[in-house]
Amino acid sequence: MAMFRAWAATQAGGPLQQMDFDPGTLHRDVEIAVEHCGVCHSDLAMVDSEWFPASYPLVPGHEVVGTIVAVGDQAKGRSVGQRVGLGWHSHSCCHCNFCLGGDQNLCAKRQPTIIGRHGGFADRVRAHWSWSLPIPAGLDPTSAGPLMCGGGTAFLPFVINDIKPTDKVGVVGIGGLGHLAVKFAHAWGCEVTAFTSTPSKREEALLLGAHHTISSVDVKELKTIAGTLDFCWSGGCLAGMGMR
Repeated sequence: MAMFRAWAATQAGGPLQQMDFDPGTLHRDVEIAVEHCGVCHSDLAMVDSEWFPASYPLVPGHEVVGTIVAVGDQAKGRSVGQRVGLGWHSHSCCHCNFCLGGDQNLCAKRQPTIIGRHGGFADRVRAHWSWSLPIPAGLDPTSAGPLMCGGGTAFLPFVINDIKPTDKVGVVGIGGLGHLAVKFAHAWGCEVTAFTSTPSKREEALLLGAHHTISSVDVKELKTIAGTLDFCWSGGCLAGMGMR
């Protein structure tokens, strides 16, 4: 079995260092040759043991795009040579009510890609076949990685709330998630209003696809738009859980 080469933190807040490890057997997993991997704040939080005591060595990286180079004997629906993406989760049981109902991320046996497993800051990474998501041929693999994490978080509220192209959508906070929400809403056909407390971000929001911008700290401006939106997306503490 060929060793994997990764970059791992060996202590909280420590630098990433080269580490080789034996990945073990495949079974229901696929093996992905990593082509690109984004950097998410969650990677930094894990390296720094910010959320809870992390286990080391820790290989971060959960915005992976790569090509399948091996398929386990129990894997289904994936093939060698297929380009796939891998996000925050790498495994779930596939037979509980959550998994069967399409809410695999709520499975009690779910396994995050960088907790108890080695992530995508490596030459190769493994994941259960069902969590390796096929990447459309027309999607640029060099920029698709963040869609595996921030992209999904920003997109899900549009689906949950059944947003229509005729809806007027507000996006609060033009940050790592908010800029994706603006682009999604614009592509959806919605009339988009971006809320920001930073004046310099107004032009950026318009370039991203917003039709209007509003200061989130100017009471007079906020009153001009009161009651006019069908849906308001927030990327702050709600982590993108937009609410009508």
